[in-house]
Amino acid sequence: YFLDKSDKYDSRDVERLQQDDKWVENYLIWRHDVVDDTLKMIDESFQWRKEYTVNDLSESVLPKWLFEIGALFLHGYDKEGYKLFWFKVKHHTKDPKQQLDKKKLVAFWLEHYAKRDHGKPLTVVFDMAETGISHIDLDFVRFIVNCFTDYYPNFLTKIVIFEMPWIMNAAFKIVKGWLGPDAISMLKFTNKSDVQEYISGEYLPPHMGGTDSFKYSYPPLVDDDFQTPLCENGPITSEDEHESKEEIDADTKEAGELNEAQNLNQKKMNSIEQISKSEETDKTEVKPKNAKKALTTFKGPLLHISPAEELYFGSKETGEKKCLIVLTNVTKNVVAFKVRTTAPEKYRVKPSNSSCEPGTSLDIIVSLHGGFAASLQDRFLIMAAEMDQSSGAGVPELTQFWKEVPRNKVMEHRLRCHVIESSKPSSLTLKDNAFNIPAKTNEDLHIQLTHLLQINRRLEEQMNRCLWFQQLSVVLSLLSVTVAAFCFYLAYAQRS
Repeated sequence: YFLDKSDKYDSRDVERLQQDDKWVENYLIWRHDVVDDTLKMIDESFQWRKEYTVNDLSESVLPKWLFEIGALFLHGYDKEGYKLFWFKVKHHTKDPKQQLDKKKLVAFWLEHYAKRDHGKPLTVVFDMAETGISHIDLDFVRFIVNCFTDYYPNFLTKIVIFEMPWIMNAAFKIVKGWLGPDAISMLKFTNKSDVQEYISGEYLPPHMGGTDSFKYSYPPLVDDDFQTPLCENGPITSEDEHESKEEIDADTKEAGELNEAQNLNQKKMNSIEQISKSEETDKTEVKPKNAKKALTTFKGPLLHISPAEELYFGSKETGEKKCLIVLTNVTKNVVAFKVRTTAPEKYRVKPSNSSCEPGTSLDIIVSLHGGFAASLQDRFLIMAAEMDQSSGAGVPELTQFWKEVPRNKVMEHRLRCHVIESSKPSSLTLKDNAFNIPAKTNEDLHIQLTHLLQINRRLEEQMNRCLWFQQLSVVLSLLSVTVAAFCFYLAYAQRS
């Protein structure tokens, strides 16, 4: 493909394909591990990406009015923690002159999110409330569907269609014809009474039966995970501090008992358990026992950040309520950083606003307040920028620095929350953590299940072929016997 059509591909896409195993895997999964089909999809999507200049799409190259009408945007999460891609159909009108720009807007949103969140799948919501014949645009709907079926592999979890008017039933029968069997199973037709089976009320507007007060407006671009008010830290009171110290003392005691009972090697335990330490100043901090060094690292221009994508918290059952973020300064200057969260009432981040010396590493402890549980919708934002050597690193200097630093000089990295569900006692969970056994994520299980279904489908096809050959063999055998019998009959008749 490349030799024949290299001029039809963007070299950046080819380079990414050679380096990004996850991208290749998504193409294979979406095409059921059939290599020829996978190559065909890559070829078609690469040609489309170059035609639509996907790698160069930005706010500045698209008409401003496209963003202002609010027909397409990202906001909120479904119950599985997947980002919602909204299509407010009532704001869309069919106009052939505007069609190309509108299609590029779809490509802009998908590419923008895919690069920012490492290809984590989306849930598409067609909000068809207050729509009619004038809003029907099958060509545009087909383009959105094709983006997920042909151009963005393994990027769709489901399509939630809210209050589709009966007059559009015929139109959506045509849409179903464009979808394969796998994609058809992703269609979820809903109304006000059952839409919360897929999306919780906190991310649904009032007309869909929810409580989300979000109102679309532009600018700024509504593409950020952090659409709720940001806070650098949770509320800290003396009572919280006292409670935190009691929890840590209890954790330390429990960890000691577990050590004694299991007779584990001290060095191995030290590599994953963060033992309480006292420091000389009042800013004494204690590392959580369940915090562990991440297996993955995001390598940014200013900081290397571990973990790269997700913070692992336990459910109420497992009791794990503390995580560790490790920042490593890879520059020759002091780097200032801030940590923000979408759920400031839940989390305490220490330190949340500080600096890191050149070539050194710094631990950030993220802990849940008592009574709160981590959620898949919770997000953290790490902001970093280089400081001049002459600048101080105290609170006043950092406050002034963040007021003056240009936006284009700030490195940003986002982390999701992942909740580990377990039916085992917390002591067994600690033991698993001690041996560094990674918990399988929902995505891992989904990939494995998809793979098993693919294998099952291929076995079923092979069985059907075998049965067909068997039936054909029986028919041919019967035909042979019949012909042989007829020949014997003719020979006997001639002799007679």
